[in-house]
Amino acid sequence: MTWRRTMVKTDRGTFEVFEKGQGSPLAVTHLYSEFNETGDYFAEAFVESHKVYLINLKECGRTDKAISPHELTMLDSVLGLEAIRKALGYECWSFAGHSTGGMLAVVYGIYFSASLESLVIANAAAREYMTFSEGCIYNEAHPKFDEMQSLIEQLKKQDLSEAKRKELTVERTKLSLWKPQNYEHYFDRPIEKKMSAVRMNFFARELHTFDVTRKLGLITAKTVVISGQYDVQCPPSYSEEIAESIPGALHIQFHQSNHYPHLEEEQKFKQVIRAPL
Repeated sequence: MTWRRTMVKTDRGTFEVFEKGQGSPLAVTHLYSEFNETGDYFAEAFVESHKVYLINLKECGRTDKAISPHELTMLDSVLGLEAIRKALGYECWSFAGHSTGGMLAVVYGIYFSASLESLVIANAAAREYMTFSEGCIYNEAHPKFDEMQSLIEQLKKQDLSEAKRKELTVERTKLSLWKPQNYEHYFDRPIEKKMSAVRMNFFARELHTFDVTRKLGLITAKTVVISGQYDVQCPPSYSEEIAESIPGALHIQFHQSNHYPHLEEEQKFKQVIRAPL
């Protein structure tokens, strides 16, 4: 079953949104992914228990373009999510984010906990995570730093054939799996998405000054923090920091996962997100 596409008009512009599932409303997005009707692996984990809204932020898919650079910031992205919630008529909903989507989840919780039934923050950080983490693949000391950077730069090219884009994406993803030989098993559905080069380039700059750790205590929404023990993108120490700073937050670490516990330990992940907070 594909995701149903709709355009949501808000006072902050028109957003492309994909819907699937039944139950209480839950929003999912990523800071620079472009989604389509095929959906998203992380979002798919929630459709059995929620009505999921998978959102394209500005510069992604058919959502409006950004008029000013500030519209690409994490804070402005969260303001867009709030505008979508209001336009859909929900007093509250839940939000789940993975990786940079998890960083958005942190910012969302800090400023709009009153709008959130619950918050799932997966494989994320509340501050810049590269400079002091040699275990991070984006740190120059990491043995696979150059390989990852090369793949990212190639994927930004607009003239890539679909076959080449898929090949590069597979290689990039394998770098963030605990058992890369299981790639075909994990990614076995016809789900495809792209990256917004505009948003990714902006994030690369914004990240260097990103640090909301002192505001984590302002999050009052029910929160689950998820991490992979072998995560090379956002090392688990950053998830621990988030969980320790949010009152009442629950931290679940997946001991056979890298950056994708929702696939590497799929059944355990689904049990965690279905359990009442």
